[in-house]
Formats: sequence, structure tokens, C-alpha cells
Amino acid sequence: MRYQFQANPGQLSYKPQLFTDAIKLLVSVNLTIFFLQTISGKEHLLFDLFGLVPQAIWSDFMIWQPFTYLFFHGNIWHILINMFVLWMFGSELENAWGRKSFLKYYFMTGIGAGIVTCLFNLQSNIPVVGASGAVYGILLAYGLSFPNRTVYLYGLIPIKSIWFVIAIGILAFFSSFQQMTQISHLTHISGMAIGYIFLKRRWRLNDIWFKIRKKTLEYRIQIEDVKQSKEKALEKDIDNILDKIQKVGFKGLSDQEQNKLYNASKTLSKYKKKD
Repeated sequence: MRYQFQANPGQLSYKPQLFTDAIKLLVSVNLTIFFLQTISGKEHLLFDLFGLVPQAIWSDFMIWQPFTYLFFHGNIWHILINMFVLWMFGSELENAWGRKSFLKYYFMTGIGAGIVTCLFNLQSNIPVVGASGAVYGILLAYGLSFPNRTVYLYGLIPIKSIWFVIAIGILAFFSSFQQMTQISHLTHISGMAIGYIFLKRRWRLNDIWFKIRKKTLEYRIQIEDVKQSKEKALEKDIDNILDKIQKVGFKGLSDQEQNKLYNASKTLSKYKKKD
């Protein structure tokens, strides 16, 4: 399946660099490892050691496999499609999120998809390889982050990115029930599911943090308003007392007014020192 990206007419758009930092790193590492595994002539051995083999993880404690399987691919088309989709949909996400957050999300969905695959295939000794779990997570994030972007299937059929992602997810879900297949559809749908949970949790935390900051700001403004109103009231009382002093002299003030003048002057001086 081929994709073509196009921004909606009238939208503010920009031209990102050809390869963002994280995309450049991921593509370079994947292509290098694919080249080395190809010239080694020992792909089956490498897949057994570094691919995702559920039985080996549990029995031989090969706990690195949910990470390393992301960097090995079955054939040239496997890696080219994964890297193309990663570049096409991941570049804008990295521009929006930043390199650190993008890489965190990429590896979390990829490793998480590998763990889920192992849990559902405990006795399987068939290696699973490829970055597809993480790439499907990227597709989901793109659809949720930019739902109104237009994607062209096969370069011809326009469809909103959110509907494209939903269609891909439904296809992966029903395909995961197939028993005899060389494609690990369970890994694909797992990457999307983990990505969805992470993004919803992240957005929810951002909403909570925004509300906390909003309430804090409102509280500070309220305190400041109370403080200013007290200052104004004190200044008004002092002005009234000073007017009386001007008319009858200081000795004409009552004890209560003298104390009030003294206390008010101290309070106002404290406010000014704090400011």
C-alpha cells in the first residue's frame, strides 16, 4: 500500500526538513542492521538471537528481544515499507513533539507490542521481526494528532487520516485472528492499542495539569485582589484621619483613631516592602 500526504487547502503549513533527527537515527540504524544481516548470510541465527521468539524469552531468559526485534526485517520490501511509513508520518509528529518525546513513544509502542505478542504466544518458537509494532503506533498517533489531514491511498483515493487509521486498525484486528500467516498482525494491533492508551493518558494528564495551573493562577489573582482592596481601604481610612488632623490637629484624634493610624501605616509599609 502506498501513501501520499497533502495538507488541507487553507491550512497553515510548513515544509519540515527532509529527515528529522530521530527519523534520521532510526532509519540509519535499521538500514545498517539490515545490510549487515544480509551480507552475514546468517539471518536465521540472527533472528533466533535478536528477533522476538516468545518461547526463548521465557525459557532462555532472552529479555533483550522485545527491544532488538525492532531493528531486524525479513526482506527488502519489509524494511523499505516500514521506513517509508515511519518517515512519512513520523516526521511531523517529531516536529510537533520533539525528538525525546517521539523516541520515547516509538520505543514504548514497539517494545509494548512485542511484550503483548509474547503474552499471547507463549509457546511460539517462530521469530517475529520488524519495526511494524512501533510504526503502527506512529500511524495511530498521526491520525489522532492530525485527524483532518488528507491521505491518498495508492496516490489516487483521498481519505482523512483519522478514517485511514481506523481502517488500518480494523484490518489489523480481524487479520490477527488468522492462524497461518507470515505477518504478525497481533503485533500491529498491539502497537496501536498501546499508543492509544499512552496518548489518552498523556492528554488526560496534560488536561489535569492545565486545570491545576489555571486554579493556582485564579487563586493568586484572587489573593492579589483581596490584598489590593485591603490596601485601598486602609489608604482611605488614613486619608480620612489625615484630613481630620489637618482640621483639628493630632491631639484632636481619639485613641482609637491614633492606634488605627499607627497600625495602618505599619501594614502599608509591609505591603510596599513585599512589592
